[in-house]
This record gives sequence, structure tokens and C-alpha cells, in this order.
Amino acid sequence: MEAFDNFWAVYSNLVLTLGTNSLLALSIYLTLSCGMLAMANGAFMGIGAYTAALLTMNAGMPFPVALAGGMAAPALVALLMGGPTLRLSGVYLAMATLAFGEVVRIFILNTEDWTGGALGLNGIPPSTQWWHVLLALLLACAVLALLRCSKVGRAFEAIKLDETAAGLMGIDVNAHKMLAFVLGAMLAGLAGALNAHLTFFIGPNEYGFDRGVEILTMTILGGINGLMGPISGAVILTLLPELLRGLADFRNVFNGLILVVIVLFLPRGLWDPARLRALLGRRR
Repeated sequence: MEAFDNFWAVYSNLVLTLGTNSLLALSIYLTLSCGMLAMANGAFMGIGAYTAALLTMNAGMPFPVALAGGMAAPALVALLMGGPTLRLSGVYLAMATLAFGEVVRIFILNTEDWTGGALGLNGIPPSTQWWHVLLALLLACAVLALLRCSKVGRAFEAIKLDETAAGLMGIDVNAHKMLAFVLGAMLAGLAGALNAHLTFFIGPNEYGFDRGVEILTMTILGGINGLMGPISGAVILTLLPELLRGLADFRNVFNGLILVVIVLFLPRGLWDPARLRALLGRRR
């Protein structure tokens, strides 16, 4: 028990970060499963983090209310920006959502009275416990699993395969895209709210371009063929820098090489049910 206590004292933040990063990977998995390359999840994470932090620090709201606010704020923003933005597709949608992320960052920098500007917010109450993260991840997986097997999930898959054909089949393409976009924003906001009350400090540079690319990389690395794909990608991308810490200055080089090798030899991601079934069939 003492060994576990020592481990938890040193690595508790890392373990909980695995959970929040998994939520982020699942958030972009939602939009990718509907055929949208939207890269605003880092910005939605920032909106959720700042909203939740301000609710607890300035308004004195309890932690559950702050989490709800951290989910509601990015969902509302996604609803407002989704109308004009989701008319785009492919790289144009990616560019538009990346630009939105930059707008959010500049807004945070220029509202110093609320957000602290470039100095960020410090002294956020450490309210996030391990079971908060675990419960959030389990609930997110349960909801997404039900969604995946439902009529809505099948509509997402049809839109991803061929948007025009899905529309001709009677699927409301715009409504389903909006639903995926808003749900993804809510998940990213929840991850941001939990993370803000875990690290005690948040700043605008944590939610910029680099964060958006990192979230996308987690999901692509793990694969979008199932819920375990984004989660496995998030776990690996979070643990790799820690596992390679002994390599000092060469850590980032080996980190990049490992990711390149995985992408080259496993183009469908680490979690590929078809590959697993084939391997099991051979063993039989």
C-alpha cells in the first residue's frame, strides 16, 4: 500500500491526464466519424477550462455546476459557429476551425480582467479527483457506444462514406453534422474543465494550434474504427514523452520516429477490429 501511495503521489497528475486526453481524443473522434475534419477542439477545451475556472473562482459555484458550465459554453459556441462553418468540407473546414481557435486565443489574451491575459489564471481550486475523470470517461464511452449502434450513428457513418448519397437517402446531413460538432465541443469542454481543476493553472497558449494538432494525432494514431482507438492513441501519445524521458535531448526525436513507424505500418491506426479478427482467425 505504501508503494502505491508513493506512486500516486508522483504520477497522479499523469494518470489523470491520460483520462482527460482520452476525452479529447473521443471529442474529435465524433466529428471524424461524421466525415468532418474540424480542428476546433483545442479551442473548445480552452473555452470549457476558462468557463469552469471562472465559475469556481469568481462566482463561487460548486464543482458540478462548473463542469456543467464548462460543457455548456463550448456547446453554445459550436452551435452558433456551426451554421456557417459546417457548410465547408475537407481542408477548408480544417482551416476555418483552426482560424476560430486563433480567434479564441486572441480573445483570451485581450480580456485580461476576466482571463488574466497572457499571464493566465492561477490558483484554481484543485477539485478534480480520480473518480471524476474515470466517471466522465466511462459515461462518455457508454453514450458514444450507444450512439454508434443507433440510427444516428449509422447516419454518421453514411455521411462519412458519401454525403451526397446520404442526403438522397433522406438523412438530414446538416443536422447530423451539427449534432456531432456540438457533442464533440461538449466533450472537449468537459476535458478542459477537469484539467483546469487538476493543474491549478491555465494559460491561452495551452489551447492553440499545437493542442489542436495533438488531439487530432491522438485519434489518427489510435484509429477511428472503434472507441478504443482514440483512447489507445491518447494513452500512447501521453505516455511516450514520459517513457522516453531518460533519452534527454533526443527524447522528441525518438518520440517522432515511433509515431512515424506506427503510421507507416499501421495506416488504419493501432485499433483495427478487422486486423484483430484476421489475426484471431489465423490462430484458429
